[in-house]
Amino acid sequence: MARTASLSGFPEWLPQERLVELHVLDTLRKTFELHGFSSIETRAVETVGQLLRKGEIDKEVYGLSRLQDDEGQDATSDKADPNALALHFDLTVPFARYVVENAGYLAFPFRRYQIQKVWRGERPQEGRAREFTQADIDVVGDGELPFRYDVEIALVIAEALSALPIPDFRLRINNRKLAEGFYRGIGLTDTAGVLRSIDKLEKIGAAKVAGLLKSELGATDEQAGLALELATIRTEDTSFVDKVRALGVKDELLEEGLNELEQVIQAVVQRAPGKVVADLSIARGLDYYTGTVVETVLVGHEQLGSICSGGRYDALASKGNRKFPGVGLSIGVTRLVSRILSQELATASRSVPTAVLVALNSDDSWSAAQDIAAQLRARGIATEVAAKAEKFGKQIKFADRRGIPFVWFTDDEGKHQVKDIRSGEQVDADPAGWTPAEEDLYVRVTTA
Repeated sequence: MARTASLSGFPEWLPQERLVELHVLDTLRKTFELHGFSSIETRAVETVGQLLRKGEIDKEVYGLSRLQDDEGQDATSDKADPNALALHFDLTVPFARYVVENAGYLAFPFRRYQIQKVWRGERPQEGRAREFTQADIDVVGDGELPFRYDVEIALVIAEALSALPIPDFRLRINNRKLAEGFYRGIGLTDTAGVLRSIDKLEKIGAAKVAGLLKSELGATDEQAGLALELATIRTEDTSFVDKVRALGVKDELLEEGLNELEQVIQAVVQRAPGKVVADLSIARGLDYYTGTVVETVLVGHEQLGSICSGGRYDALASKGNRKFPGVGLSIGVTRLVSRILSQELATASRSVPTAVLVALNSDDSWSAAQDIAAQLRARGIATEVAAKAEKFGKQIKFADRRGIPFVWFTDDEGKHQVKDIRSGEQVDADPAGWTPAEEDLYVRVTTA
């Protein structure tokens, strides 16, 4: 990246960097729409009560308040007030609220994608910002949602990530039912607590997780050992099923989770070979996940953390007795773009969309130059018109400084020529028919 943001945790890209980000966003949007996902956008704020219904993220939520209240006094948000406003920290919770409020207008199963900013009060570091863009896809049902959508979501994300200018990646997939059934089968009843402890495995290590399981959840040495042994199972195929059963634990929920995870892994291995790992250490910290859970890492960049995560949630959205189960995944766009730029994994071919600068012979030729520009734009060629009739050398230097590859000249007799300022080649041209080569028509993002 060219510079560090002046306000930590709130990244801003330079124009050429922004073109890389737009390429990522456009690629994701096109992939999602090819699979029939509809775009929505939800409001930036939710009530505190809505945001804090599930999961332990209250320290990360930005409250929203006016600098002064109606009497002109300083105003501070009351964290205890469930009706106070706060900025959303993800897109899943707002989406659940959106579904409930608009259920009468939606056709289920409802397939949506959403690309928006979110905010979290985290300690800024590479890959973690306070303001960042997420790209989510979800399928939500009315009353029930076939498990097949868990499989489809994983396949769509594998396709979307494969189309981006990023290193190789791995979808690390587990199933909460498998984990919870296993813990229940070994006698640990606080399965949510065990999951929260296991979720810290990569951060604090096995010994400290075992300590948490014993001190906070009352696990025996044997129970803690079995829970950690389950978390060490990783396979690139469905052989994890036999490895889990070899641990000798019996539970109905465990078998259901094993079957579901087997289906997902089998499908992704078949349709996106080399992109998936059954990783039974994956837990996901938020409480609303109920089945499939996913985290995704870039190969060789594992220290960046997960660049795409999510899973199945059966009880996040409900209205009375009516439930809206869903499954979805969220791509951390800003985290990805930050790594792409810092490691120079991809670059834009130029810093501006403009392909042609129409030069001026004199200030009186500005109107005619605009006519030429309009003809070029009508055929999809991004075009600017020079602001002043300076010497042609200065106008060419201006185009070069801006990153514009072509300069258009028209002499007093109405003859047109276009100059490629990179090669110096200058040829006759007709504004009604001339088109640059395909690689120069649009900004291209190329991998290193």
